[in-house]
Amino acid sequence: MTATDTRTAGAARALFRERFGTEATGTWSAPGRVNLIGEHTDYNDGFVLPFAIQHRTHVALAPRADHRIRVATGFPGAAESDAAPVEAGLAELHALFPARRDEIPEWARYPLGVAWALLEAAAIDPGSVAGVDLAFASDVPVGAGLSSSAAIEAATAVALAETWGVDLDRAALARVGRRAENEAVGAPTGIMDQMASLRGRADAAIFLDCRSLEAQVVDLGFAAAGLELVVIDTGVKHSHATGGYGERRAACERGAAALGVPALRDVTPDDLPRLAQLVDDVTFRRVRHVVTEDQRVLDTVRTLREQGPTAIGDLLVASHASMRDDFEISVPELDTAVDAALSAGAVGARMTGGGFGGAAIALVARDRVDAVRDAATAAFAASGFAAPTIFTVTPSAGAARD
Repeated sequence: MTATDTRTAGAARALFRERFGTEATGTWSAPGRVNLIGEHTDYNDGFVLPFAIQHRTHVALAPRADHRIRVATGFPGAAESDAAPVEAGLAELHALFPARRDEIPEWARYPLGVAWALLEAAAIDPGSVAGVDLAFASDVPVGAGLSSSAAIEAATAVALAETWGVDLDRAALARVGRRAENEAVGAPTGIMDQMASLRGRADAAIFLDCRSLEAQVVDLGFAAAGLELVVIDTGVKHSHATGGYGERRAACERGAAALGVPALRDVTPDDLPRLAQLVDDVTFRRVRHVVTEDQRVLDTVRTLREQGPTAIGDLLVASHASMRDDFEISVPELDTAVDAALSAGAVGARMTGGGFGGAAIALVARDRVDAVRDAATAAFAASGFAAPTIFTVTPSAGAARD
């Protein structure tokens, strides 16, 4: 583990000791992710190209003698009352989710939802496995579009699977995490984030077919090309459980229904003129983003393999323009970050994540990182925005026991 990992794992153990009065028997961790390209394509059965990052969520765990589950968090920004342990019987989870999820604090729905979904996916009698206590600590920025939620889900899934002796592969655990987020939390997200967190590889991205869940490792070659991936966290918080994300998903479903296909994965750019005659302008533009974004993912993978990372800049820029103009999920802070990075010489830049806030990413020559940082900071100040948080991320390994 890195020094940061050691500190965060230690924080999880310390929180466990403080909240539960005993020692954890182990810690597991899972990373956040950056999506290099492929936004809002995952729940349309399309293609994405994320990579796991070095920022991780750690969970400390110990089995209990009964069949109950308790969870505690030390996440930054959680009110003390919200961070108090939340407890339920394992056999009670099926009654809580999804029908009574609002009775559970939102942060606790993630790990409790994973426990519920894992029990069901593995057809486990809740009375046949030990209860558990779980305590979480994280250095994944929350609300920045780096999938802090999937890091919680993936860490919980691998910890519980090992503790309960569940033999499910990583794709199945990703489906567990997605079900928890969709039904226990109420966020209508796809499976990209969970797959990236569970299947991440050092120095590589995961080219994921969200229909088949086939995943290919794609070497990024950033280090060899002298490139860094800079994250510009705008500080504008978002929540996938609120309306904007769900409205975009509903528009995609309307577009697919109008064309008589199961998902927008089955739509090509050649179908767009016909679609324009069938749906309203807003629905058309939402669909156009997804269809063209799928193609940009395929083009990015091919370009990385044939020409290397310095050649993908225009694809990143086109992706941002599509999200800004067609999907309308950018915000002024994200546009400012992207424009500033490009003006300072970035190879390419785009917003990343679900939108409505969060972070932008910029692919930058190593000797231009400071220039990009300075340009973004100055542009935010000139626009009257709060200063962004700017850092670099490294493609890293997926979920594992510490």
